[in-house]
Amino acid sequence: MAKAGHAWSRAAAAQGEAEEEEDPLDARIARTGCLEQHRQLQECMAERQDWRHCQEQLRAFGACMARRQQRERGPGPARPTD
Repeated sequence: MAKAGHAWSRAAAAQGEAEEEEDPLDARIARTGCLEQHRQLQECMAERQDWRHCQEQLRAFGACMARRQQRERGPGPARPTD
């Protein structure tokens, strides 16, 4: 017969393991090379509770992601000049 609390111990252990695993979103952002900008934005949002006060961090993260997209797309077709 199992001890009282045995299931709780198993659940607590599983939760501890899940917390140690990397968040899938963080993993995807890390692959972009923009994880530091994302973390700074998250910290600002947690502290200020209003994205309007985190515009600097938001722009930095957006610029990093835009650079990533530009690198993935390559130079693209030449645009005609007038």
